[in-house]
Amino acid sequence: MELTHLKYFLEVAKNEHVTKSARNLCIVQPALTQAIHKLEDELGVPLFKTQGRNIKLTECGSFFYKALKPLYEDIEALPKRLRAMANKENKTLNLNVLAASAFVTDAVIQYKQIDPDLQINLIQSLETTLYDVSVRTCENYDATPAPDEEVFVCPEKIYLAVPNSAQYKKMTSASLADFKNTNFIGLYGTKALGYICKEFCKRVGFDLNVTFVSDNSNVVKDAVAGGIGVGFWPEFSWGKMDHRKVRLLDITDAEFKRDIIVTLRRNKQDNSRAEKFFAFLTNVLKKEASKRGRLHKR
Repeated sequence: MELTHLKYFLEVAKNEHVTKSARNLCIVQPALTQAIHKLEDELGVPLFKTQGRNIKLTECGSFFYKALKPLYEDIEALPKRLRAMANKENKTLNLNVLAASAFVTDAVIQYKQIDPDLQINLIQSLETTLYDVSVRTCENYDATPAPDEEVFVCPEKIYLAVPNSAQYKKMTSASLADFKNTNFIGLYGTKALGYICKEFCKRVGFDLNVTFVSDNSNVVKDAVAGGIGVGFWPEFSWGKMDHRKVRLLDITDAEFKRDIIVTLRRNKQDNSRAEKFFAFLTNVLKKEASKRGRLHKR
């Protein structure tokens, strides 16, 4: 069955008048009659019967009309619904944040001033691939991006945060090996960074002993300042270390850093908004890296 023939049938069934229906459809009457006959042949049943000078729906025709009308209306509405779906999709950015969440949140707040209509859905899932932009971390990124992906990698140095007490007051660097029997403080929800730190400590020669974990970086600062323990502090992604009672020491055992990986997935018909946000976020990271003399790479 052709959609055009179904459209013709619905018009004739509504009017029960061929001439009027042909005029409404802007076609000649013989073409309309031929289309109806062809539809009846395909269905194998008569849809109309002659009643005097008029035509009426048969019982089969009436059943077919009632069943077909809502289906055809749904089909006609599909293009409009698809356009609305595409428009909504283009206004929505799915952002999977698995690292540097405080830094990324600040960037999102800044970007919303540039594009206030953009709906940003924040996700935190290791398994999902349903994202437009993701932020994650690893020690050394060396993977090859997929054909539909663009990747920006920003190295971030990791310091050792210690109390600004007499014991450490004149220190600017330290060997991590000297802290193997020290209690460490961590930030809850930083599993990837925690793994990086644990592996680094193993290479230095000891198992990391995390005795206190908080979900707030300010609490981590206060705990370090209070002498509860020491901790690892990323150079900029947790915010500025502005606590006067905490010192950040260079780790001398080896270069200790992590890579922040920002990935753009071009998985929509229109990726322009995701691309603009990706460019904004990576530019903010570039500025932070350049302040500290770090190189960025793609």
